[in-house]
Amino acid sequence: MDRPKPKVFPVGHCCPSLGMRASEAGSRRFSVPPSISRNSAMVNEPRGNGGPGPRWEGSSSGSESSKDSSRCSTPGLDPERCERLREKMKRRMDSGDKWFSLEFFPPRTAQGAVNLISRFDRMGAGGPLFVDVTWHPAGDPGSDKETSSMVIASTAVNYCGLETILHMTCCHQSREEITGHLHKAKQLGLKNILALRGDPIGDQWEEEEGGFNYATDLVKHIRNEFGDYFDVCVAGYPKGHPEAESFEADLKHLKEKVAAGADFIITQLFFEADTFFHFVKACSEIGITCPILPGIFPIQGYHSLRQLVKLSKLEVPQQIKDVIEPIKDNDAAIRNYGIEQAVSLCQELLASGLVPGLHFYTLNREVATIEVLKRLGLWIEDPRRPLPWALSAHPKRREEDVRPIFWASRPKSYIYRTQEWDEFPNGRWGNSSSPAFGELKDYYLFYLKSKSPKEELLKMWGAELTSEESVFQVFAHYLSGEPNQNGYKVTCLPWNDEPLAAETSLMKEELLRVNRRGILTINSQPNINGKPSSDPIVGWGPSGGYVFQKAYLEFFTSRETVEALLQVLKKYELRVNYHIVDVKGENITNAPELQPNAVTWGIFPGREIIQPTVVDPVSFMFWKPWPPPSDTMMAARLV
Repeated sequence: MDRPKPKVFPVGHCCPSLGMRASEAGSRRFSVPPSISRNSAMVNEPRGNGGPGPRWEGSSSGSESSKDSSRCSTPGLDPERCERLREKMKRRMDSGDKWFSLEFFPPRTAQGAVNLISRFDRMGAGGPLFVDVTWHPAGDPGSDKETSSMVIASTAVNYCGLETILHMTCCHQSREEITGHLHKAKQLGLKNILALRGDPIGDQWEEEEGGFNYATDLVKHIRNEFGDYFDVCVAGYPKGHPEAESFEADLKHLKEKVAAGADFIITQLFFEADTFFHFVKACSEIGITCPILPGIFPIQGYHSLRQLVKLSKLEVPQQIKDVIEPIKDNDAAIRNYGIEQAVSLCQELLASGLVPGLHFYTLNREVATIEVLKRLGLWIEDPRRPLPWALSAHPKRREEDVRPIFWASRPKSYIYRTQEWDEFPNGRWGNSSSPAFGELKDYYLFYLKSKSPKEELLKMWGAELTSEESVFQVFAHYLSGEPNQNGYKVTCLPWNDEPLAAETSLMKEELLRVNRRGILTINSQPNINGKPSSDPIVGWGPSGGYVFQKAYLEFFTSRETVEALLQVLKKYELRVNYHIVDVKGENITNAPELQPNAVTWGIFPGREIIQPTVVDPVSFMFWKPWPPPSDTMMAARLV
């Protein structure tokens, strides 16, 4: 949908009611009541494009050069958020709480990258302890390409909030190349490496003089160059590496990798529990004591199984072959069998007491793996939110607990625009006169794109919008969930790439009424007064707490409606804060110019009051360039 350049007034305001009628908006000249400040230069210019952020009250250094960059200085709402991966594992093992993790590989195309990030979001909702991303030398894995292993892994950790392990191989790479990859991974917020030798280019392995020839060499290099910064995982082979002289010789090499500094082991896939039990017993007998995670592969298709077996040089048990061969052309039947076989295998592993968690080879597919996890009871159906907004797993953001509400529907955009900050708000937002928000010049980046392809968007929004009323209907259909005139449901908007938040249902009818009359809402939250933190709709944080919200609304509307609204708001004086700003920077507000206003807070046992969401007039000036749906409309924010 083509949108002309806007003439916009974003208005911000916490409102007691959404009942203003469209008929209240007259056609009079736009004027400003004398009691309302009018200021065209409320904020200072940003310090460059995305430079270091302000030093926020209550924050501590999040610099990656900091020795304890991944530690929280004060008790957080979610202890695991401040722990490194091996600490999370230990916590789970000590409590007996089983976990699962997921492996993905980089896609081949840009659209595939967009689809994979959507899959990260969906599968991340089930609560994996971590994900890992494989390293494919042929795909330029350390580059800035959107299909590279490095970019996919950094997107998972930064934009999807997933603890992430990056695979890294050492064959056919120089010491300098590997060191460069590791420095880049550190810079991007990756703290976990799966160290592998990698596959030879030809049929035979040939040692490279002066290079890294084995995973042990890579582990040693990581520890020598980066100390304890990275958590390091290595691969284990339950039946021995196919190139090893013997099973015993391969175990000896595995012990060398652990002695060199590996923290835990993930095994190659296998099909029978006894294979894993024998491997764990053999590891224990030679002194390997670190956690060993079994690699699980739910069989999803005949050809994918054959390809994986060929690459891993594994032998499929005869009883599995006997079942699969007669149904090899029936993908649904094979997938159903694969689910049953994986569930049975996992149940046997978990019952043994030897398995702290399960690692799934997904092949970038989700149906079979999710079904297995649901049957095992490991999939989290209704995950608790540590905070009201989506988290990033970057080490320097682990203390972050305050954000402006304006990016509530576009958290990836907020993370992108603050990626150059060295510190993040912890405790309170503070009074900063110049937060340095980066510009969205790279709006084309795949992790900021809509999850829906253009063809699908046109079906939802219409190939042609003939009037402002047709725009009103798009917003109304998004809120109602009812199909549009073409029979398609509107599941996203340019300002909202996700389905409606559950709390929107609490004021759905009011929002529908005003949207149908030309007040087009893009962000809102209802008034909440002391709901339990476990509430399924508005709850967040640990159990035993209470959460609170001020009513909040952002919307686009006509100049005439803004004029009428300002007259109505005079009755409420300072009970309602508002902020109106156009694309030129001229703004109208009754709020203190640089004073943030908490709109969400929570009270929890043994903790100070947490205020994770604020309205900040300075930050609003950086948010405002998002265009309105029509060049005759303005945008508004009310608190």
